[in-house]
Amino acid sequence: MDKIKIGFVPTRRNLFSAEAAIEYANLTRQKLDELEIDYVDILDINADGLLFDDEGVEKIAEKFSQAKIDGLFLANENFGTEYACARLAKKMNVPVLLWGPKDEPPAKDGSRLRDTQCGLFAIGKVLRRFQVPFTYLKNCDIDTPEFERGINDFIRICNVVKTFRETRILQVGPRPFDFWSVMCNEGELLEKFNISLSPVPIDEVVQEIEKIKKSDYKSVQKAIDYFKDNTDVQISKGELEMVAALKVALQSLCQKYGCNSGVIQCWTALQDRIGILPYASLSLLQEEGIPFVCETDVHGAISELLIEAASLGEHRAIFADVNCRHPENENGELLQHLGVFAYSTAETKPILPPRHFVFDYPGSVAFRAIKDEYTLCRFDGDNGEYSLLMGTGKGIDGPYNQGTYLYLEFENLNRLEFKLVYGPYIHHVAAVRKNVVPILYESCKYLGITPDFYDPIEEDVKAYFRGE
Repeated sequence: MDKIKIGFVPTRRNLFSAEAAIEYANLTRQKLDELEIDYVDILDINADGLLFDDEGVEKIAEKFSQAKIDGLFLANENFGTEYACARLAKKMNVPVLLWGPKDEPPAKDGSRLRDTQCGLFAIGKVLRRFQVPFTYLKNCDIDTPEFERGINDFIRICNVVKTFRETRILQVGPRPFDFWSVMCNEGELLEKFNISLSPVPIDEVVQEIEKIKKSDYKSVQKAIDYFKDNTDVQISKGELEMVAALKVALQSLCQKYGCNSGVIQCWTALQDRIGILPYASLSLLQEEGIPFVCETDVHGAISELLIEAASLGEHRAIFADVNCRHPENENGELLQHLGVFAYSTAETKPILPPRHFVFDYPGSVAFRAIKDEYTLCRFDGDNGEYSLLMGTGKGIDGPYNQGTYLYLEFENLNRLEFKLVYGPYIHHVAAVRKNVVPILYESCKYLGITPDFYDPIEEDVKAYFRGE
């Protein structure tokens, strides 16, 4: 995962102490260094190293554009120059973090040096006038947990936005005929979000497999060795070779077409050509950071990209069907698939079984995922309106299932069920072992999609960003 690069812009206004603003800008720089934030500075723009006029806006915008920053950090070191901040933010078109250090007490004569908080109110107003979405970090001292958390959360938000805006999905084959629920509007995704698809037929994958076997068998062998080392292999040598070769071929095609993820028509044309299911291959791709999902569910791949980006790649995701209710727990639900869970999510040793009860082919993978708190999300849309459903669930025990599976307990399963039925969502979700709901929620303002919840937690999420 590429490191996120932030453009650091301390700002001041001429009516207030320039010396105090410079002092606090340097303290902010020191803190960013301590937190190991990758940032581009403006010390070379003028003598103060601060933004306060139009000349600075132009110079900073040029520098930041060349540096290809992923986010803009407006640090209001005294009252700040609101129009300059807004003009710069409008030019950059990246997520914006607005913050200012808490004001010191007035001097004995009653004078004040900075009036930072007052300036934050002004900058927020002018950003709204310029229709620039921004994230606000509460007015607090630099050396506080709130500041550190706010900066690190903003990095995650920038990562979600960057990932979303740069998404290109390898589409292997059309959707299976029976799966009308996974329809997507390719033109609309490109027009609205700059998300593009790279469609390839099943035959091209078959050709790539044959090419890989001849030209890059080392990569195939590496995948074979991984499966042998990490899996109870119950399929034949030839079948395992095909599972490994499919994984390498899909990875190669992603590189060829510049894709960061993929979807595949997982049945039944593929089995007619190569005799295996793709799910074990997809699990290994998931593990290596290439979300690749079944049934050509384009919106599902986007969901997984978003949720992994929100976790900064710390945890790999699972992609699952929301299948059926727990037999005993009224708020328990089975999440399951033939094997589109990343290997590192396994709690039991993965198995490559001879077949799965749904399909009489090898190539599925089976294990129970780690019981933990999970964030779930689903990106989807109807009639040109797109939203992101999100929330959490907690891992619980449940009956054995074939394939990859996990039982989650929800605060109120009925709420999730009704959301999935009424839509615009379907039964496919992405999930990750970290509570990234606030990050996904805040990212939505930059993505142009509506945040949505299956539990009434929006006020709790807003309180999180207020540092409460």
